[in-house]
Amino acid sequence: MFAPVYLDHNATTPADPAVVEAMLPWLATRFGNASSRHEYGRAARRAVDEARSQVAAAVGAHSTEVVFTSGGSEANNLLIKGAAACLKPGLLAVSAIEHPCVIRPAQQLVRRGWVVQELVVDSLGRVEPGRFEAVMAQKPKIVSVMLANNETGVLQDVEWLAERARSAGACFHTDAVQAIGKVAVDFRRLNAAGVQALTLSAHKLGGPKGAAALVLDKRVDVEPLIAGGGHERGLRSGTENVAAIVGFGLACELAVGRRADLARRLLGLRRQLECGLLACGATIFGQAAERLPNTVYFAFPELDGETLVGKLDRAGYAVASGAACSSANPEPSHVLRAMGVSPELARGAVRVSLGGDNTQEQIDGFLCTLQATVARLQHLTAMSV
Repeated sequence: MFAPVYLDHNATTPADPAVVEAMLPWLATRFGNASSRHEYGRAARRAVDEARSQVAAAVGAHSTEVVFTSGGSEANNLLIKGAAACLKPGLLAVSAIEHPCVIRPAQQLVRRGWVVQELVVDSLGRVEPGRFEAVMAQKPKIVSVMLANNETGVLQDVEWLAERARSAGACFHTDAVQAIGKVAVDFRRLNAAGVQALTLSAHKLGGPKGAAALVLDKRVDVEPLIAGGGHERGLRSGTENVAAIVGFGLACELAVGRRADLARRLLGLRRQLECGLLACGATIFGQAAERLPNTVYFAFPELDGETLVGKLDRAGYAVASGAACSSANPEPSHVLRAMGVSPELARGAVRVSLGGDNTQEQIDGFLCTLQATVARLQHLTAMSV
C-alpha cells in the first residue's frame, strides 16, 4: 500500500524520535516549575539551562545570549517591537521578502511614529546592494533581513548587509529560522559583522512546536512584550515550557551534528527534482541564486497552485502553495511579487521542501505523479478556452 510522502519540511518537520524521548519525562514525572526552589524545580531549571547551552552552542553564541520564546513569531516581534520601544521613532528597514511576523510588527510601529522602508530585492530574491546602501544612508535605527527565505530558500549575504547597517548605526536582526540545520549559522561571526539579534525555532529542525529563541547581543536594549515574573532575564516572563525547551536543545544539537551530511544528500535530491521539473516545463524561482539545499519553489504557466497542491495531496504528496502561515490567503505570494514575478505565474507557485526521510524513489514517484497531474490540468485548461 502506498505511503503518503511528506515534502513540506519548511512548514514544519517531524520531531526526531530522540527528541520526543527526551521530552517525555518533563511531560509526566518531572513536572516541576523551573522557578521553584525545591528539587522538582531545581531539576527543571538544570534542564532549561542545559538546553540553553545546547541552543547557544549550535549557533556559536553564549548561553546568556539565548532568550527562549514560544515561537519564531514571538521572537521576531520581541526584537522589532522591543528594540523600537527603547528608541525614539525613526526609520525601520525590512526586506520586501520577510516573513509576515517581521513585516506586520514593523507596520504596526507606524502608529507610534516610525517610518518603515522595504528593502528592494532583485528578480532572484536577493536584497539589491545599491538600493540597500541608499537606505543605509538615511540612517535607519533597526534593520531586519532574513538569512534564508521560507518560500524560495534564497540566502542573503547577511554579513555584508550587517556591516553596512553597523556603519549606519543600525541594530541589525536576521530571522534564521529556516537556515539552522541546513546551512552553517555562526552568531559569533555574524555578530562581529554587525548582526545583533538572530531568531531560531525548534519545529523547523526536528524539535517540537512551542519553543524558539531570540539570540540577542546583551548590549542591545529590548523592552519585553510580556511583563510578569521576570523570566528570561526579564525579557520574556512566563513559566518555561520545560519539555519543549528540552526538545529544542537536543534538536539543535542533533541538527548541527548532521547538517553537513544531510545538506549534501538534500542537494542531490533537489537537483534530481529540479531536472524533472525543468523537463516538464516548470519555472523555478530563484534558481540561479544561492539557496537552501532542500527548497524548490516552482510554477507552471496558466495552472493554479492551490489546485495543483490539492491534486497532489489526494495522490499522496504533501507540498505547499507557499508559506504555511499564509495558506488561507488567496493573493499571490508577496515574496514573488517583490521579485517581479507576474501575478498570473505567481498564483501557480508550489513549494517542495525536502527533509532527511525523503528518498530518490520518492522524488521519482512525485515527478511521475506531477507530470500526469499537470498534463490533465493543462488539457482541462485548453478545453475550457
